[in-house]
Amino acid sequence: MEALVSGWRGRRVLVTGHTGFKGSWLSLWLHSLGAEVTGLALPAPTQPSLFEAARIGELVEHVVDDVGVYDAVHSTFARAKPELVFHLAAQPLVRESYSDPVGTYATNVMGTVHVLEAARKVGGVEAIVCVTSDKCYANREWVWPYREADPMGGHDPYSSSKGCAELAAASWRGSFFEADGPALATVRAGNVIGGGDWAADRLIPDLIRAFEAGAAPLIRAPDAVRPWQHVLEALGGYIAIAERLMAGERSFADAWNFGPSDEDARPVSWIVERMRAAWGGGDAPLLDGGPRPHEAGLLRLDSSKARAALGWRPALTLDRAIEWIVEWHKAIGAGGDARAVTLAQIAAYSAASSMRAAA
Repeated sequence: MEALVSGWRGRRVLVTGHTGFKGSWLSLWLHSLGAEVTGLALPAPTQPSLFEAARIGELVEHVVDDVGVYDAVHSTFARAKPELVFHLAAQPLVRESYSDPVGTYATNVMGTVHVLEAARKVGGVEAIVCVTSDKCYANREWVWPYREADPMGGHDPYSSSKGCAELAAASWRGSFFEADGPALATVRAGNVIGGGDWAADRLIPDLIRAFEAGAAPLIRAPDAVRPWQHVLEALGGYIAIAERLMAGERSFADAWNFGPSDEDARPVSWIVERMRAAWGGGDAPLLDGGPRPHEAGLLRLDSSKARAALGWRPALTLDRAIEWIVEWHKAIGAGGDARAVTLAQIAAYSAASSMRAAA
């Protein structure tokens, strides 16, 4: 992991969406590397939240505002003068996108446009890592994993909005940034899981809430297959890309998949049973008989490009990732300090990643 811990001290980094699940993990990791982090986001989206539990607001310049408002984004860029931007701010839930499609597009598409345009107009930004989703692809429900050159699409508003964000980023790259301006990469990860996720309508948080309450979890689609991976796997890939861009390697200003190993694309039912075993019990799940808007049934990512060009590969098996989630939540439930527990897992992941790279 040495490549990931060099060159960060004193770097001015802007993270949008820093109050969310992934943004909180990333902000804490970047701060631990010595970066000067400014965060731009709405208040923490859940209660409780990792952002508040780990007291991340004490470690970063915490700006509460909406990426959907261009003037707010522009003024934050002007004040923070970032060298590097990680754009994570998003409406991240498929089912929520059916309830609020307009808000989903406003945040996920126009929020991305606002970030890219502010970077262009303010200047001084060397690199941008724009985080979209594995769901940005036109999903044909086939067994083959999607590659970066496959068409964008999306049936539901969330997935479609992420495909649109990819198209907007490609337009800004080609129209404004190709010869000058920031080096811009987009990154697409699998279904990220990890400690400190309390989102609604997301499998792992729903399971943990049920286990803690002694209730039977409700499962919507037990046969749906997803590319599950620990949040640190995705973030490690994002950081690796950022380093290449900051080093002036503009060939990395492109789209990148960071997905799990093929064997870790598992059905929901498999995850439920592994979580029950790792938790040490828990009621058997019940099938949720409520309304079920369309969600993809089969989704896999091809990460061979990242493996070949970056040397990136998963450091954790899915079984180990599940163990880490249970360890995280049980440690917090026993009174552990969320910041310390999270930093300990970041350090353990760094060690595991370094060992994997040396193997």
